[in-house]
Amino acid sequence: MKNTWWKVLTVLLLFYTLIGGFLLEVPRLNILNESIRNLYFHVPMWFGMILLLGSSVYYSIKYLNTQEETYDIKASECVNVGLLFGILGILTGMMWAHYTWDQFWSGDPKQNASAVALMVYFAYLILRGAFSDEVQRNRISAIYNIFAYVLFLVLIFILPRMTDSLHPGSGGNPGFNAYDMDSKLRYVFYPAVIGWTLLGVWLVSLRVRLQIIQHKLDTL
Repeated sequence: MKNTWWKVLTVLLLFYTLIGGFLLEVPRLNILNESIRNLYFHVPMWFGMILLLGSSVYYSIKYLNTQEETYDIKASECVNVGLLFGILGILTGMMWAHYTWDQFWSGDPKQNASAVALMVYFAYLILRGAFSDEVQRNRISAIYNIFAYVLFLVLIFILPRMTDSLHPGSGGNPGFNAYDMDSKLRYVFYPAVIGWTLLGVWLVSLRVRLQIIQHKLDTL
């Protein structure tokens, strides 16, 4: 039971996010209107992605220090699930953009930077498949993963703020704190961040277990 409580918490938080996200009252804000409900999905997914990719870097460093195969598996699976959250974040962001900016893709600097950042990690997956030697693959992909995360942070947090952007908090546009992110939003937003992040951890743990089992079968 001690190993399952957080999974039960994950289900409860996501159920609460879905119900509260669609049914609870939200502030009536200019332009955003009801579309601000996407705050409970789009933003937490990207929070989860950032944390998962950061965890991947941690495991890559651990692998380089220990050469332990399990750390490489954890690093790669964190990237896989992080990319899933990134794709979902892009899609929910496009839906949000459609209702607030009148088009799915407007060439906004943060949209473009996010797409480039995801492609950097798709290149990571391609790189892993380019080596037949397992040790060489693990070592080179771990090094690439570290630099990829640094580039990812630059693309997501730094470059968009150096130019005009439609996104809140960029190019002089106010962030959500200035948009009066009151308790009506906080009551769902913070549980949503925790819930989506825990879901990512859950998916990673499942995929790691499957990969370890597969690796053991391959070595028999």
